[in-house]
Amino acid sequence: MTRRLYRATVFATPRNPFREARALEAFADGALLVNDGQVQACGEFSAIANANPNAEIHDWRGSFLLPGFVDTHVHFPQVRIIGALGEPLLDWLKHSALPEEARMADASYARLIAREFLSALARHGTTTALVFGAHFVPAMEAFFEEAGSSGLRIASGLVLSDRNLLPVLHTSPDAAYEQSQTLISRHHAKGLLTYAVTPRFALSNSDAMLDVCRSIMAETPSLLFQTHLNENQQEVMAVAREFPWASDYLAVYEKFGLVGERSVLAHNVHASNSELQRLAASGATVAHCPVSNASLGSGLFAMTRHVHAGVRIALGTDVGAGTGFDMLKEGLQAYLMQRLCPDGYGLTPAHLLYLATRAGAEALGANAGDFAPGRSADFVRIQAPEGSVLQAVQKNAESPERMLAAIFTLGGAESILSTWVAGRQV
Repeated sequence: MTRRLYRATVFATPRNPFREARALEAFADGALLVNDGQVQACGEFSAIANANPNAEIHDWRGSFLLPGFVDTHVHFPQVRIIGALGEPLLDWLKHSALPEEARMADASYARLIAREFLSALARHGTTTALVFGAHFVPAMEAFFEEAGSSGLRIASGLVLSDRNLLPVLHTSPDAAYEQSQTLISRHHAKGLLTYAVTPRFALSNSDAMLDVCRSIMAETPSLLFQTHLNENQQEVMAVAREFPWASDYLAVYEKFGLVGERSVLAHNVHASNSELQRLAASGATVAHCPVSNASLGSGLFAMTRHVHAGVRIALGTDVGAGTGFDMLKEGLQAYLMQRLCPDGYGLTPAHLLYLATRAGAEALGANAGDFAPGRSADFVRIQAPEGSVLQAVQKNAESPERMLAAIFTLGGAESILSTWVAGRQV
C-alpha cells in the first residue's frame, strides 16, 4: 500500500487521562501517516510532510481525525427493538429483547439483522466492537461470515443460557461446549475476528454451564470473556437467590475463574466496595453503558468509586436497551450523568475520547485505539455538516480541546464522513 498522509485536525489519547496529566494529543494542523495499514507517524503536518516528501497527501483540512470508536458492549440481535422504553431490565427482557432474540432461530433473518447491525457500526464510526451474539449456532455462523466481510474488527460469541429465559433460548452444557468449540475452530483469530465466551448473565446460567465456560476459556487462552454484572437491583437480588453460596454477584463468576484481564463485564451499576477491589486486582474491564442505564432506569454509575479503586472502564452502547450506535452520544451521556451523580467524576474531553477509543482497545487486546506508531490505522473522519450548529461552533472554537468537546456534544452519524480499519475504508 502507498504511504498516505492525511491532513486534518487530529485528536488521540495514547495515555490514560484517569492516571496521567496531558493525556490528550491534539494537532490543529495535524497529519496521520499511514503505511501498509499501520500508523507510521502522527503530529504536526509540516514536520511529518517534510520528513516524508514522497507520501501521497490527502488534504482534509476542516475535518477531524479521531481513532476509531471501540464499543465494548452491544447486542447484534437487538437492532430492531431500539426504543422499547418504559420498563426495567427484567421486564424489558421478557417483553422486548427475548422474543426478538428467539427470531434468530431463522438464520436468514439473523443474517439480515447482522448486515443492518454491522452497517450501523460503520456509519457511526465504530471500528471495533465486542458483540453479544445470538443463542443459535446458524445465526452465529451468519454473523461471523458477515462480520468477516465487513472489514470491521469484531469479537463475539454464542450466547449461553440454560435456565430462566424462553425455553427456545436454552441449551445444555454439553451442547454449549461442543457448539462453542466448533465456532471457535471456524472463526477465532481469523482475519479481524475474535471469539468471546458469552454466558448471558449469572441468572440464566447454572453452575454446570459456567463450568463449561471455564473449560472453554482454559483450552484457548486467547479468547475474550463477556457477560453482565450488577446492572439492576432486582437482577442482583435474583442472582443472590439462585446462588445462595455466593457472597455477591461477582463471586459467581470468580468461582469459575471467569474474571481476568480478558474479561469485560457490562454495567456494574450496583457494586460493593469489595467487588470493586477484586475487579481492580483481576484486571477486568467494566463496560459502562450510560444511555442504557438511564433508559432502563438501572441507576447512576459510580465512576468515582471505580476510578479510585483502580477498575478499568470503557464504553458500550448496549443496543438495544441503549438508544443507538453513536459512541459520541455515549460519551456525552457519561459526562452528563456524572454531572448529576452526588459523587460524580469530572470528565473532560480527554476522558471521553479515551473511554470511547483507547480504553476499549486495551480491554479487548486490540492494537488500535490511538495513533502511536505501529498501531493499526483505525480511524474515523468527522466533518461538521454544512449549516449545522457544529459547524458554527467550529468557526468560533478557540482551541482544539474546545472543538473536541463540541464534537462529543453535537456530533453524530451525520458528521461521520468515513470509517477506516487497518488503513482501508469500510
